[in-house]
Amino acid sequence: MFIDYVGLLLINMSAGLFLLAGYLYKGIESKQQKKWSPALAISGFIATSYGCHMTWHWPLPGSYNVAFGEMSVLLGALFLGAAFCLAMDWDMLIVAAYGFFSGLAATIVGCRIINLGMTKEPLIAGIGFILTGLCGIFSAPALYFRANRFFRLLGSITLIIAALIWARTGYMACWSHLADLAKWMPATMR
Repeated sequence: MFIDYVGLLLINMSAGLFLLAGYLYKGIESKQQKKWSPALAISGFIATSYGCHMTWHWPLPGSYNVAFGEMSVLLGALFLGAAFCLAMDWDMLIVAAYGFFSGLAATIVGCRIINLGMTKEPLIAGIGFILTGLCGIFSAPALYFRANRFFRLLGSITLIIAALIWARTGYMACWSHLADLAKWMPATMR
């Protein structure tokens, strides 16, 4: 039996995507954009630190470490970059350029999860990765055309749908992990 923290990563990603949707829809016009920075930094820190651990130590079977660990590192780096830009009053267009490449990777991972039938629900997980990836791919145009409320609304809706997919999956993982691991004991206590 292995122990994973994918539920934590998914709930964290869901929270971060909801926050990003709020920022894109309403906060991007605010004169107090710095207030969004701490929340995005929290999501970025959790995603990056746990994603790095998963990428370095491979606690999951097979390529799940690639899908969830490496993509978590990329997403976490984006959240940290966005938080830093907001805190420093810098333009986020360069971070969005990085988001294009990270988003492309997430989209490829989503397609491959569906293709390989990975996870208990490959279609849902694949769509979650694809939608999250598309948000990264289109982050630069969304920032460039920030005055267009329709683009911002479309981006926010896409972020919210992706966040809902990850929230459902993450909370269901927490629910099942509590039952699956209820009798687990560390080696030192066996």
